[in-house]
Amino acid sequence: MSEDVLRPEAAPDEGRFEESLRPRALSEFVGQSQLRANLAVFITAARDRGEALDHVLLAGPPGLGKTTLAQIIAVEMGAEIHHTSGPVLERAGDLAALMTNLQEGDVLFIDEIHRLGPAVEEILYPAMEDFELDLVIGQGPAARSVRLALPRFTLVAATTRMGLLTGPLRDRFGIVHRLGFYHAPELETIVKRSARILGIAIDGDAASEIARRARGTPRIANRLLRRIRDFAHHLKTDGVTLEATRWGLEQMEVDGVGLDSVDRHFLMTIIEVYGGGPVGLKAIAASMGEDQGTLEDIHEPYLLQIGFLQRTSRGRMVTPRALRHLGLKAPNTGPLFEDGV
Repeated sequence: MSEDVLRPEAAPDEGRFEESLRPRALSEFVGQSQLRANLAVFITAARDRGEALDHVLLAGPPGLGKTTLAQIIAVEMGAEIHHTSGPVLERAGDLAALMTNLQEGDVLFIDEIHRLGPAVEEILYPAMEDFELDLVIGQGPAARSVRLALPRFTLVAATTRMGLLTGPLRDRFGIVHRLGFYHAPELETIVKRSARILGIAIDGDAASEIARRARGTPRIANRLLRRIRDFAHHLKTDGVTLEATRWGLEQMEVDGVGLDSVDRHFLMTIIEVYGGGPVGLKAIAASMGEDQGTLEDIHEPYLLQIGFLQRTSRGRMVTPRALRHLGLKAPNTGPLFEDGV
């Protein structure tokens, strides 16, 4: 159960729930202070000049607010937003159909843009640079190229894998921001705000405990709040108390720093099978019987963030900090000692 509740991606049934909690303006958005400050400057300047905002690329792990920021940009610019994602745009014509329906100043949001196919990406280049769309009409000898003018629009793109973007595509974004994991006080503010919106009575200590174990991710914090509300109901407590929160988190196997059973298995595999590392991720995944992409995208970023894992040129290594958390003793010599935190 902990693996599901701590997954940073949105579950299929969470759409309406998440939509009700999304902030609608930059002033309501919690966290990512430097990003918010810069976006406020860029949006105000573009709005005052009567121009479309430069194209925006938002990168970072799932659940940190990329989609929310895209919607906020549209609201702040007084524009309509059109949603799509990389995997949906299989052919160049799919993207062309979207773009020909854009109005002046509209925002086109492409999630998972790193998953665009080469043919689709190619028609993005002139659209982003010159606001023109190159289409090939017909087939064979009768085929001809047609160039259509597009209204000036803003492309807001989101990616969890910045390294998979091609250089030419990345260079066409005027505004590029990486979203980082949230600090516990920011998540506590988000939990309290969500509780107010959902009509959940929650103690300050309980909100703090959820924030501490939410892996730096607002989506996970909100999901934990919903699940712990159920545990509090089972205990018949007066709202979400610290006692109900700790019991619920224990039942979901979420430990004091937000690790779940897969995180602990990840670390213990490196320690017990590979002597603490270094070892390649492919070997770890094979030993665990887990998907390599799941470990790299879901579990590794947080373990790196909190200093429990090191990624070196020779492979992954567990740190002494992780050993202490797991109740193990670090050796006095060897890689763990030399490269320790």
